[in-house]
Amino acid sequence: MLWTLLAIVVAGLGAAGIALLLRKLTRNKLPRWIVPLFGGLGMLGYQVFYEYSWFEHQQARQPAESVVVATEAGHVFWRPWSYFVPMVTAFTVLDSKSVVREQVADAQVAEFMLYRFEKQHIDHVSHQAHLLNCTTAELLPLDEKKQPLVAQLKRIDKEDALYRLTCQ
Repeated sequence: MLWTLLAIVVAGLGAAGIALLLRKLTRNKLPRWIVPLFGGLGMLGYQVFYEYSWFEHQQARQPAESVVVATEAGHVFWRPWSYFVPMVTAFTVLDSKSVVREQVADAQVAEFMLYRFEKQHIDHVSHQAHLLNCTTAELLPLDEKKQPLVAQLKRIDKEDALYRLTCQ
C-alpha cells in the first residue's frame, strides 16, 4: 500500500510537471489552475489504472499450478467509473497440485485447496480445503481439522471450471 501511495503521488507530480511545462511553452498563456488540475487528473488516472490492473497483477504473481476458477466483478459507489466498466474485486484460485482423487463407495471424490483473493485497502487472502463429489457435483468445505461443514454444502454445475479441473 505504501508503494501504491508513492506511485500515486509521483503520477500527480509528473502530470503537474507536464502542465507546468505546457504553461512555460505557451509563455504563461494557459491559466495557473491547469497545474493542480493536471496533478489531480494524474493521480486519479493512476488510481483507476491500478484498480483495473489489480487482477492481472495478482494473477501473474500466482505459481504455475494455480488456476483461476471464479472471478467476481462489481462496482462501488466511491469508484463511479466502476459503474460503467465493472472491475474484478475478488477471485478464487484452485491449487491444482493439491487435488487428490479417491474412489469412495460408488462415488469419485476430489479433495483440494481453494484460495480466495479479495481487493480491499489491504489485499485479503483466505484458503480452505474442500471436498467435491464428482458423481453428484456437491461441493463441501472442510474445517481446519478436515471435518466437513455440512451446513455449507452446495451444488455446482458440471460445466463449472472447478468441476472440470478437479473431476475430469
